Amino acid sequence: MGFLTDNYSGVHSVINNPANIVDSRFKTDINLVGVSAFAANDYYAVNFNDIFDDNYDIEDDAKKFPKEKNNILGNIDILGPSFMFNINEKSSIAISTRARTFYNISEINGRTFENVTNDFNENQDFAINEGDLFSSVHAWAELGVSYARVIMNKEQHFLKGGATIKYLQGLGNAYSAGKNVNLNYDADGSLLPSGDRVGSVQTTGEVSYGYSSNLEDDIDEFEMINSANGIGLDLGFVYEWRPDYEEYTSTDSKGNSYMPKDINKYKFKFGISLTDLGSINYKDGKEERYDITNTLNENTFNDIEIDELEKFYTVLPSAETNTAILPTALHINADWNINQKFYVNLNGDLSLTAKNKINRSRIANVVSLTPRFESKWFSFYSPLSMVQHSGFQWGAGLRAGPFYVGSGSVLSALIGSEMKAADVYVGLKVPVYQSKPKDKDEDGVLDKVDECPDVKGPEENFGCPWPDTDGDTILDKDDNCPEEAGEVDNGGCPWPDTDGDTILDKDDNCPDVAGPIDNGGCPWPDTDGDSVLDKDDNCPDIAGTVANNGCPEVTEEIQKTLNNYAKTILFDLGKSSIKKESNQALGDIINILNEYPTAKFTVEGHTDSAGSNTLNQRLSDSRANSVKNYLVENGVDKFRLSAIGYGEDRPIATNKTKAGRAQNRRVEINLVIE
Repeated sequence: MGFLTDNYSGVHSVINNPANIVDSRFKTDINLVGVSAFAANDYYAVNFNDIFDDNYDIEDDAKKFPKEKNNILGNIDILGPSFMFNINEKSSIAISTRARTFYNISEINGRTFENVTNDFNENQDFAINEGDLFSSVHAWAELGVSYARVIMNKEQHFLKGGATIKYLQGLGNAYSAGKNVNLNYDADGSLLPSGDRVGSVQTTGEVSYGYSSNLEDDIDEFEMINSANGIGLDLGFVYEWRPDYEEYTSTDSKGNSYMPKDINKYKFKFGISLTDLGSINYKDGKEERYDITNTLNENTFNDIEIDELEKFYTVLPSAETNTAILPTALHINADWNINQKFYVNLNGDLSLTAKNKINRSRIANVVSLTPRFESKWFSFYSPLSMVQHSGFQWGAGLRAGPFYVGSGSVLSALIGSEMKAADVYVGLKVPVYQSKPKDKDEDGVLDKVDECPDVKGPEENFGCPWPDTDGDTILDKDDNCPEEAGEVDNGGCPWPDTDGDTILDKDDNCPDVAGPIDNGGCPWPDTDGDSVLDKDDNCPDIAGTVANNGCPEVTEEIQKTLNNYAKTILFDLGKSSIKKESNQALGDIINILNEYPTAKFTVEGHTDSAGSNTLNQRLSDSRANSVKNYLVENGVDKFRLSAIGYGEDRPIATNKTKAGRAQNRRVEINLVIE
């Protein structure tokens, strides 16, 4: 108990489940020798400390619990030279040698056992209804060959199965059974020829016993029976749930995955197995059967030897061949990995051989809960178990490299006063553990999948450093142009010049159309389509002439039109205020001026010669500014206009006639030529 739940039990793990040896923590494991002994009963209970007393007698001093159906069973198991090793990652084999002995006494009436061992109480009548009882002892050796294989390894789910086929060599077998056995003791029942009166024993029912041929004579003359052999079989499966499988998985550039072999990968493990399917045929075995219906005096009954039963009882037909059934059992195991060092195991061992049938060995049904500390070189476990016929047991065990020792009952024996079961195991082995995966360059990528095991590199590049083929300081993994030197800002590619205008696309506002540097790589526009580019066009939104820097030119005809309108501007007599009837002419003037937004004009005021020169000068200035102000107030840029009065100095007609003077009283709007 305990040791077989350890993931480092190695070749021993085939004992309960042959599937355990594959995906093992061992490269190979060699057992030199191991001994295990187990005994359980519900009749005797002893105090552990008392058994070391030289005067202690189990018959007299042990506490007894006689019942109608008491049971005793036990076994001794010697595991001889055995080994397991891995064929490859998916397959393992093991070869094991064992010598085993099982003994069972089933459903014996405790009072029968008590009276037979202590002789009869001569002063008291009693009757025992024994009913059916069975006992057996069987020893054999076996050579087992185990094979286990990984059946499924799919991400979180891992399944393996295994089988052991065993050649069985019988070493000896004996059994007995009773059917409807009854015993009545009459203390005054028989009168001897001497005149003395002794008790009488009346028995009814059938009894039988059998034995292998090598037990027919003195046990000291034991011989191997060549004809006693058989075949045994163990079958098992183990499922592992591996929710963190990605943490354990490494993959090389070819997609081959690898998991380290030196650690457990599961969070939960469940195993189920059938062991000891089979039997041994003792071809030369003997069986004796008797009808024991008879009444004998007490002295005669006590002196009967087993080979003298035919003198007192009726011999019944018996068989010449005996088949000894192995202790077939079902094992269910669940193991929870708390972390990589601590585990909790729940295990159940259930006998599948009936205890009320002839010549069958069986195990005790056991359920155990085992907390465990586990590492490569050392493990410690403390199983808490419920053992059939014996109740609660608490034990401890350890494995230290090649040495293992333990007991499933040692602690409960030390602290309890009624020990009904005991077991112990001890052994020596040669473990060869799976080595820790190597990482020579310490880059976190195992050498097994590292394509550059001597140089550090990231896992994404399978342990190799990322190259920079074009030497542009951008690693190929991030370089969109790994074979052509480029710029960091452009993902490792050189910036293109799509339109060939010598301006790189990253700086070119018009990367698909050639343009000058001064305009950010875009061609200069000519918004008004006058063939003067906007950059040189003083009137980019109005078509003009090249000679006038892209602005429309004021022609003589336009100039004439302006002045024709200007001549119609009327003022109040002797004043500079403009009459309302001049608004239409002024509006036309404004429209013309807006067509030439960059042209500058002078508003000139003129008078006739009537009046003083000073008065005429003042009046012409005032009227010129009055027109200018009107034009500015109605949207003409004031910086385009200037106003000046010339008085009577620039007549265009004679002042001697009325018609001439009327022509001289005028306003002109003239283009300023720069």
